[in-house]
Amino acid sequence: MNYDKKTIRDIDVSGKKILLRCDFNVPHDKATGVIHDDTRIVSTLPTIRYLLEHNAAVILLSHMGRPHGQWKQEMSLFSARDHLEKLLGISIPLTKDVLGPDTKEKCAALQPGQAVLVENLRFRIEEEKNDPAFAQELASLADIFVFDAFGAAHRAHASTEGVSHYLPSVAGLLVEKELNFMGKALDDPKRPLVAILGGSKVSDKIGVINSLLQKADTILIGGGMSYTFQAARGKQIGASLLDEAHVDYAREMMEKAEKLGVKLLLPQDNIAAKEFSADARPIPVTPDNFPDELMGMDIGPKTIEAFSAAIQGAGTVIWNGPMGVFEFPAFAKGTNAIAEAMARQTEAVTIVGGGDSASAVEQSGMAGKFSHISTGGGAALEFLEGLVLPGIACLADL
Repeated sequence: MNYDKKTIRDIDVSGKKILLRCDFNVPHDKATGVIHDDTRIVSTLPTIRYLLEHNAAVILLSHMGRPHGQWKQEMSLFSARDHLEKLLGISIPLTKDVLGPDTKEKCAALQPGQAVLVENLRFRIEEEKNDPAFAQELASLADIFVFDAFGAAHRAHASTEGVSHYLPSVAGLLVEKELNFMGKALDDPKRPLVAILGGSKVSDKIGVINSLLQKADTILIGGGMSYTFQAARGKQIGASLLDEAHVDYAREMMEKAEKLGVKLLLPQDNIAAKEFSADARPIPVTPDNFPDELMGMDIGPKTIEAFSAAIQGAGTVIWNGPMGVFEFPAFAKGTNAIAEAMARQTEAVTIVGGGDSASAVEQSGMAGKFSHISTGGGAALEFLEGLVLPGIACLADL
């Protein structure tokens, strides 16, 4: 896929109406609307400010949750709108419908330097179906389409891909940044390239591991998925998470790594527990001494040391997936240690590939010490896998 896309800097936006697809699908309290993590909103502020300062009228589009075409008040974008108003210091009306009379009236009245937010697009079933008539109607509101919702780039929906068939389409500044960092890290990385993969399921990372084996110098595997690899080595994993359907695949990947000369490091020790609970007592175990009744919850101290050493000499580090159950403080040490090891590599390009790893870094308070933290979970995974992202492929090439 070509990562060199035209951006808002490459076109004249003055006096134009811009359809700006953002990603305001943020965790929030359904009763009060209080936002727990505003990263995705803050990340798109540079694009919104650029457009407003360059005399454009901005029609903001986003989804929230999965209402499946039903109007659900707890999935309204009012909380995102309120937060955006505070951050920008301007009034931003929220439409009372999706492409109904109120949307059309507010968008028609919009003047340069002003913004309006259209209510949750997924309140209309046509959005996720990428319905051409719905996409064309959306496009009719504006002159130019700007895509800045990297977290939704892997979805071919009406507001991410459909509208591009009817309007000139370019990238926003957040998408430009994502493509610059992630694209360069994969296509022309500063060596050595170290990839760290965690999370629970091997099945989620099959394509990613396959892709990274062609590009990385070292791959570190932790988290729930590491137990399937240990099982493939004939090691003990107790009652830990096991993706039985992919044991053979894990074995093949280890053999492939060896043939390609890629170092593939697995945990030398783990922290386990008798039950999946924040109050559970942490018990150190090894792959050769892992009692049947215990489940792995985190990587152990020897693994932290080995993984940190591998990160230390890296030119580029890409991380996707936590090393353990980081939501429980007693089992967050491994994930936090990886974050610290990456944060210390001030000369390296350090990239966190969205999802739980991004949450873990935010939680650790070290977010400012990384080169780039992706706003896309599923999109970042598919990007690392080398798949075509519909929301990116449809944008004009440079």
